[in-house]
Amino acid sequence: MDLDLSKEESEIQSRAREFAETYLFPHEIECDGNEGLSKKSLAKIRKGVLDFHLNGFNHTKEDGGQGFTHFQQILVHEELGKATNGLWTLVWGASLPLRHGTHEQREKYLLPINAGKGRACYAITEPGAGSDPRMVQTNAVKRKGKYILSGEKWFVTSANASTIVLVHAHVDGDPDKPTLFIVDRDAPGVIRKRVPRFMHNYAFEHWEMVFDKVELEESRILGKVGQGYELTKDWFTDTRLELGAHCVGAATRATEIANDYAAGRVQFGRPIRDFQAIEFMLADMAVEIMAAKSMLYRIGAQLDQGQDRKIVHARASALKLYCSEMAGRVIDKAVQILGGRGYMRESPVERLYRDIRVERIWEGTSEIQRAIIGGQIKKRGLGIYTGWD
Repeated sequence: MDLDLSKEESEIQSRAREFAETYLFPHEIECDGNEGLSKKSLAKIRKGVLDFHLNGFNHTKEDGGQGFTHFQQILVHEELGKATNGLWTLVWGASLPLRHGTHEQREKYLLPINAGKGRACYAITEPGAGSDPRMVQTNAVKRKGKYILSGEKWFVTSANASTIVLVHAHVDGDPDKPTLFIVDRDAPGVIRKRVPRFMHNYAFEHWEMVFDKVELEESRILGKVGQGYELTKDWFTDTRLELGAHCVGAATRATEIANDYAAGRVQFGRPIRDFQAIEFMLADMAVEIMAAKSMLYRIGAQLDQGQDRKIVHARASALKLYCSEMAGRVIDKAVQILGGRGYMRESPVERLYRDIRVERIWEGTSEIQRAIIGGQIKKRGLGIYTGWD
């Protein structure tokens, strides 16, 4: 069992770290204060993504990406996750379901998006549907050779920066026919209903959208009619691994800041890290990160070894649950160690504290992850989590 990073893996990790520290960290306060970045800042970061060869790193070279393995992608996500305000989203890559598109769809959407010409966002959550996708009310009815799409979606992340929307809908209103449609964001009938504000300030906006009788050619179906849930679930698996890596990165940065502060902050004649109350917090933070990173790296490595996607899906839920809750605990301790300075918006730990709360909600709440894990234990036995294979 070789647990060392290869020379190539170490190079990719170092490259991602240098990119984040050079191009993302310096723009955090601007993004937080202005709820977004200027065109000048976006252009500078875009150039950095291309210069560091990170565009489309979640796709193969044939699809216009960098050809990174799943494990290498995790190393990149971990470094990008150290940035606040969701700036990691500026390192673009086409939405994963697009790799299942037809040749024409890949040529029209996948390759250009990986090159930085356009962007896709994902629309699944609705006013009455989220954790249970069978409750989706957005429907598509075929009339005279075209599909008429109607419905409302919430929390469409990065909608304002996107050129297309992948919409999860039910054909004929039938929950047994979940289907993904590729919809131009500026198509007639696509309406921005509202731009809600959230606890965190993010690089882009999370829209509420209405699709009012949007006409779509059959060529806008991604995959097949009825395959939407399968593609969405596969997307959830990868995004849960991505978010797990972000959480490890965020927790690591917060701990490093807290550790440095505790070494330099002197009270009662000695650094506060010498007080057991602080020392024990740092110890707990380090152990939590070590445990989360071990889980993260294991799942990434096994995915590259060809592990069954169903098993990966089950373990991705455990990873997302543990890493998101771990990061919350660790970053809370970091704020406490910094005291008043940790409560100031100019401090990265304050921004990380706000950012990290959503990790226990989006892409499946902690409660949904526990339900998935419990169901997998019933179906496959405890060994899927307590064993080693």
